[in-house]
Amino acid sequence: MLLVIRTDSHLHTPMYFFLSHLSFLDAFYSSVIVPKLLENLLSTWKTISFLECFTQISLVIFSGATEACLLSVMAYDRYQAVCRPLLYVGTMNKKVCAGLAGASWAIGMGIGLLNTILLAQQHFCGPNLILSFACEFPPVLLLACSHPSMSVASILTTMVVLGLGTLVLLLGSYTHIIMTALGINSASGQNKIFSTCSEKTTFSCGHHFLWLRSFQVHDSSFWLSPGASSICA
Repeated sequence: MLLVIRTDSHLHTPMYFFLSHLSFLDAFYSSVIVPKLLENLLSTWKTISFLECFTQISLVIFSGATEACLLSVMAYDRYQAVCRPLLYVGTMNKKVCAGLAGASWAIGMGIGLLNTILLAQQHFCGPNLILSFACEFPPVLLLACSHPSMSVASILTTMVVLGLGTLVLLLGSYTHIIMTALGINSASGQNKIFSTCSEKTTFSCGHHFLWLRSFQVHDSSFWLSPGASSICA
């Protein structure tokens, strides 16, 4: 998709510009999880070092947060295109699009680093056994022997401010789009708007739901033994 968008001049629009960032981010997320997963599937001892584990956690949070921001930006782009078509070209120019995309990446990077640094400051007394196919924030947090108040507060803030905040912006944009579509007399115009936005709304809401659920700490069984130098998945 990235190659098609780059080579086809007809796709050099704000919507496909943001979609190319989203496609790259999806590929990036897979490259974070899949290589270590395949290695563990082929090996007898399924271990991962602390550095690798925290790096994986940081990149997973980073990709999820960035994608949440990008989905909200894409919803805002569709709002401008549908509700303010005469001002769309001037409002969503190349500079604005680059700024919105850059801000999404910067926010995701900051959130990933902040939450991972706070988690890394916890004391892990072992054994560090994770019943999961990848290093994720909740199961690693459960391994902490010290009180993880700062990490919990940081994650809750992330969920409320970023997760719910971007979801409100996304739903607000699509609500305005639906209201505008209902005011159009042309049935074909309404169908075009609804067919385009319904899929994006479903996908965006689903992503936000799964991303918020990824921060929930579930009841899991972890075996502890002192002196572990690596995290076992």
